[in-house]
Amino acid sequence: MKFNLYDTIVSPLITEKSTNLSAQNKVVFKVADSANKKSIKKRVEKIFKVNVTKINIINKKSRMKSTRGRKVKVTGYKKAIITLKKGQNIDLTTGI
Repeated sequence: MKFNLYDTIVSPLITEKSTNLSAQNKVVFKVADSANKKSIKKRVEKIFKVNVTKINIINKKSRMKSTRGRKVKVTGYKKAIITLKKGQNIDLTTGI
């Protein structure tokens, strides 16, 4: 089975909190559940041609939410906060 570079990185997470983190040279991505720090670092450096100094991984658990009187399951995901070398950045508005 051949792996694609984009298998581990699912999508960028663009929220108010992640936008504020960009001032500290940090970028937030939604990643695959099977991804680990080494594979994320390798893929981000290869795709975006930047140097990664640190990676923090957060698992968001699935939860139940009430919408219009019905219980709805919100699926969980794994996200990675990636700290880049000083002076480098990833412009998420241009696309890949």
